[in-house]
Amino acid sequence: MSHAEIGIFGGSGFYSLLENVQEIKVDTPYGPPSDRIMLAEVGGRKVAFLPRHGREHTLPPHKVPYRANVWAMHKLGVKAIISPCAVGSLQRHIEPGSFLVADQFVDRTKGRDDTFFDGPIVTHVSPAETYDPVLRQLAVEVIREHGIVAHDGGTVVVIQGPRFSTKAESAWFTNNGWQIINMTQYPEAYLCREMGMSVVNISLVTDFDSGVVADTTAVTAHDVLEVFKSNSEKIRGVVLDLIKRMPKDLDALGAREALKYTRGDGHAASDLDIRVFE
Repeated sequence: MSHAEIGIFGGSGFYSLLENVQEIKVDTPYGPPSDRIMLAEVGGRKVAFLPRHGREHTLPPHKVPYRANVWAMHKLGVKAIISPCAVGSLQRHIEPGSFLVADQFVDRTKGRDDTFFDGPIVTHVSPAETYDPVLRQLAVEVIREHGIVAHDGGTVVVIQGPRFSTKAESAWFTNNGWQIINMTQYPEAYLCREMGMSVVNISLVTDFDSGVVADTTAVTAHDVLEVFKSNSEKIRGVVLDLIKRMPKDLDALGAREALKYTRGDGHAASDLDIRVFE
């Protein structure tokens, strides 16, 4: 059985830089993941890479098989997930080209399969600290060491997609004090939480969303892709260095502790005899 300890949901650019990549297919109870998973070693760590939109970017954000993707990582033994993504800025001081390491999310999606616990045993996993604080601090340090502006903490508003926000929606998000906007962090990050995997987000700011806070033109898909491509080397370097700096004992991060007392009978979700933890 193939094995990895660290997982990355990102683009094909990550594994294209590596040598001796093993490509595997992982079956899940939730259908096929977005693509085959690529296994490699980075700094002596076994890593699994999966492009969340597929290697040809054929899956829009509302069609990404989030449960299959996360379950596949869990099946491989992954204990920590790095989740880089492109985001729009909702605040003037968070400029395109900078990075933000999110510490909270606001879910504005609808109709997505966003839990592994569909019954019959009711289970509630708290998302209060979905993003791991130890990995977050480490990510901020690595980003700054690369000479990139890093915003330490912030709330990512996750919208359904594939459409962008209206100006009214964007102004509403800004006035609520939220920092960035994205289409994929939910339910991806929370599903990792349900699986007892630590997760850290690295957000690459590509635009000012609908342009309200910076009095600029509204974002287009072309704008996002152009900025993301121009910064792809930076984010790859940050992720690869972060992997090398991650704690040796990933269990010590405490993600599994989040599964304790998630049922009314006082048991942990990990005690459940259900297929999700097979």
